[in-house]
Amino acid sequence: MRRHLPALSLVFLLSSLLSAPAQQPAAPAKAKRAPNPTMQPLQDVAGLPRVLLIGDSISIGYTLPTRKLLEGKANVHRIPANGGPTKNGIANLKKWLGDGKWDVIHFNWGIHDLKFMPDGKRQVEAADYEANLRSLVATLKTTGAKLIWASTTPIPEGELNPQRKFGQVPEYNAIAAKVMTENGVPLNDLNAWMTPRFEELHKPKDLHYTEAGSEHLARKVAGAITQVLTK
Repeated sequence: MRRHLPALSLVFLLSSLLSAPAQQPAAPAKAKRAPNPTMQPLQDVAGLPRVLLIGDSISIGYTLPTRKLLEGKANVHRIPANGGPTKNGIANLKKWLGDGKWDVIHFNWGIHDLKFMPDGKRQVEAADYEANLRSLVATLKTTGAKLIWASTTPIPEGELNPQRKFGQVPEYNAIAAKVMTENGVPLNDLNAWMTPRFEELHKPKDLHYTEAGSEHLARKVAGAITQVLTK
């Protein structure tokens, strides 16, 4: 004998089926971003001098073309991060230097120090910038490496994208030049090198460079390193 569900039970069954959320298809897994080759550890070629690049995103741009220009002449490493302002260097420099021997260290801090923060002050004001540079140079000297200071590259006038404001590059470059001269650190004047071609080689409304711009900087960086290595 066939048994029938009571009418009330049928109502509850239909109600639960209709109110049950529709099963959504699983979201496709996000493709993993390929690691940035600029930040990957470099396997040294035995017998070649070891070079370390320290700097912000400008140096990130010229790392790979510099490495290519010095292929077979030097092992060109860089810190595994954006160097940021000098206070970031104070906090991380010993970790970045590690325990290995460096023959040449090419370094810069400046653009991030110049950046105006929400409180209306620069991220690192001029007096602190000078004091931080003196401390950083003292630490770098303990490595026994030949040091090269790179001047801070230009910042375009007018609106930037994303919006941000900076102090005057010449002011901070003058402070850095004073510190480096007093410490016998040679200057690689990337600012003077880039200025004549700045409008051609920087990205619109941006202080960063096109690929051609980074390659232009790399030629000056590689030349400065080669000059020091051949002395």
